[in-house]
Formats: sequence, structure tokens, C-alpha cells
Amino acid sequence: MQNKTESFARLLNIMDDLREKCPWDKKQTIESLRILTIEETYELVDAIDTKDMKGLKEELGDIMLHLVFYAKIASETNDFDIADVLNTVSDKLIARHPHIYGDVKVSGEEEVKANWEKLKLKEGKKSILQGVPKSLPAIVKALRIQDKAKQVGFEWENIEQVYEKVTEELEELNEVVATQNQEKIEEEFGDLLFALVNYSRFLKVDPEAALEKCNKKFINRFQYIEEQAQKLNKPLDEMTLTEMDGYWNDAKKMLNNK
Repeated sequence: MQNKTESFARLLNIMDDLREKCPWDKKQTIESLRILTIEETYELVDAIDTKDMKGLKEELGDIMLHLVFYAKIASETNDFDIADVLNTVSDKLIARHPHIYGDVKVSGEEEVKANWEKLKLKEGKKSILQGVPKSLPAIVKALRIQDKAKQVGFEWENIEQVYEKVTEELEELNEVVATQNQEKIEEEFGDLLFALVNYSRFLKVDPEAALEKCNKKFINRFQYIEEQAQKLNKPLDEMTLTEMDGYWNDAKKMLNNK
């Protein structure tokens, strides 16, 4: 088996060949790769969610290819190369782990995370929230914002307070629903979702993962209804809600027993 250095060098050499000889690879830019990288990242997430280790290995390779591809393009414009990328992240890791590479003492994971955020501010970041990507899905972004604010002490004292905030936001939403002011309804609905994400942190639940499990559960149950409609040779939109509810409950019992 090749060692790690040889394996990485092999990929770099292949990238050089593709960039020089392949019409498609020669045409790519950092901008054109962007959407493909996003797609590959979601495929990686799918492999993680399904615990597909063979798929995970393949998807990690695809992501690695994209990282090498970006660095190759940047080297052609003399901006940076793959060595610069690797040295930059290595330097960052050493600087942000003084409890490993220095004489700083930490009591545990939370102190490590707090120190990490403080070090980022010392490096020139103007806001502790600056590192949260703007394009993150909203629920993931809310979780990251709250987690970062926590690192500097902006945090609820206990879970009871967070639950009270959730109920408060739900009451405020119900109040504005009665006014039929759509702009205020959207605002209060957003406040409720943000409070629920906060609550998820205290429950030690990943809100994105929890919602995705709910999505999959709904899909499985709804597809069961569709299957029953096909067996009856009856279009779904001609079934009554009572009929669909009956099959929905059957699906709950059947799928819960699996």
C-alpha cells in the first residue's frame, strides 16, 4: 500500500495532467467549480447520514479532488498553491491550540472552544460572528451563531429559561397571526425558530439532523399512502382525507415496528 505522501503526490500529478490535457478540466474556473463543490458536499453528507463507509471514502476523495483543483487554478495565477494551503491551515491549527503547542492549560472542550474564538479576534476578526458563512442554511447558521456567542459568555443560564423563551415566542406569533400582518407574522415565526434552535442546543440535539429525520419519516409514510392508492388504482387526489389519514396511521404502526 502506498504511503500517504505518495498517494497525495499521485493525486497532484493527475491534476496536473488533467489541467493540461483534458478539455473539460482545462475549461474550469474557481467560479465554475463552486456549484459542483456544493453538490459533492451534500453527497458526502448523504454518505454520513446513511453510514455508508464505502460511499464516504469515495465522496471524501471527490472533495479532496476539488480542494486540489482550486489550489491548482490559483497556482496558475500565482496567488497560492497547495503547499501554501496546507501550511496556512497547519500554522492556524498550531496558533489556535496553545494547550497543545504552548503552555496554556485548559479544563475541557468548552474552554478550548472559547479560547479558539478569542484567538480569532486577536488575529484581526472584527466580530466573533464574522466566521459564520453567509450562505449557510438558516437553521445551521442560527446554531453556529448561538454557539459562537456562547463562547464569550452570551448564553442562557439554564434550560428552563430557554423553554420559557420558546413559549413566549409562540404566544407572540399567535398574537400577530390574529392581526393578519404578514410581515410581522414572518418576523415572529423567525423568532420562534431561532428560539427552538436555542432549545435544541440545551437538549443536545442537532436541529438540522432532527428536521432531516422528520423529513425522511414524512416521505416514508406519505409514499406508503401513494402505494396503497396505486394498489386501489385510485388517483391520490381522489382519496378523501379520512382515507389518507387511515393509511398514514397504518404506515406509522408498520414503520415504527421496523
